[in-house]
Amino acid sequence: MSVMEAREAVTITVAVPVYNEVEILPELYRRVREVMEGLGESWELILVDDGSTDGSTELILGLAEQDPRVRPVIFARNFGHQIAITAGLDYSRGRAVVVMDADLQDPPEVIPDLVARWREGYDVVYAVRTEREGETWFKKFTAALFYRLIYRITDVGIPMDTGDFRLLDRQVVEVLKRMRERHRFPRGMVAWVGFRQVGVPYKRAARLAGETKYPFRKMFRLALDAITGFSYFPLQIATYMGFFCAGVSALAIPVVIALRLAGSQAFHGQATTLIAVLFLGGVQLISLGIVGEYIGRLYDEVKGRPLYVVREAPADVDRPQSPNTQ
Repeated sequence: MSVMEAREAVTITVAVPVYNEVEILPELYRRVREVMEGLGESWELILVDDGSTDGSTELILGLAEQDPRVRPVIFARNFGHQIAITAGLDYSRGRAVVVMDADLQDPPEVIPDLVARWREGYDVVYAVRTEREGETWFKKFTAALFYRLIYRITDVGIPMDTGDFRLLDRQVVEVLKRMRERHRFPRGMVAWVGFRQVGVPYKRAARLAGETKYPFRKMFRLALDAITGFSYFPLQIATYMGFFCAGVSALAIPVVIALRLAGSQAFHGQATTLIAVLFLGGVQLISLGIVGEYIGRLYDEVKGRPLYVVREAPADVDRPQSPNTQ
């Protein structure tokens, strides 16, 4: 069967990044299979193993032997969640692709709602979280702050309270496959491409087992990728701070001269000088750090390394041919 024939034979692809989820995988497969068989459409389940070390790899390969609709993509090492999502899109064959997490916080039972809106003519159907079970107040607060900050400062209209759980039409997937930047923020990339998009509300469940793979450090890095990938706001902040410091200095010079002529002792001694130097030094270092973040991302892009390296994967898929794929 040719690649085109294989693609036409699959209506819906479910792409799931997996990292150390050996406890959840059997239940994930069972629930996805029940939901997809209930839809009555041809389907496939792509499990992208992102360098797991807990036995998830062997379990994925075992599921693939039992059910040919399960298609394993095994990374040579851990490349990260966003890259694993990219690989799921690269290897997908369906006319529509559903991206979801492996921890079952994104319930497979919501997929029929996404498919229904797709059949109405929408190209992107994203799931909107109305409730978040099993998460601490700190996680909820930082998540809400993150979505609202991104919405305010980025150049694209990224829907609030949405994650990576969504359905993408094949036309959208093909556009995303041509976007090969290394520091990826898929939900921002999907918003950037446009097309007809609509949200579907759902209740985000608690993690079935195991622990979160997104601690604060990784969430902060994702937020940084989102901001630097879709906004120049940090660079503008550095400019504003420079103008602010220059303005304060311009106003302070005649004030200091007048006080000195009047015989005031307010600005005598080195303490004031040290404070001013430390303040200006801090502003300069912050500005350099912001510029450095952008330059570092440019350096990563220029190196042209592949986004990911695959140890084992299906061969019947057209993957993007570019310097960033291997």
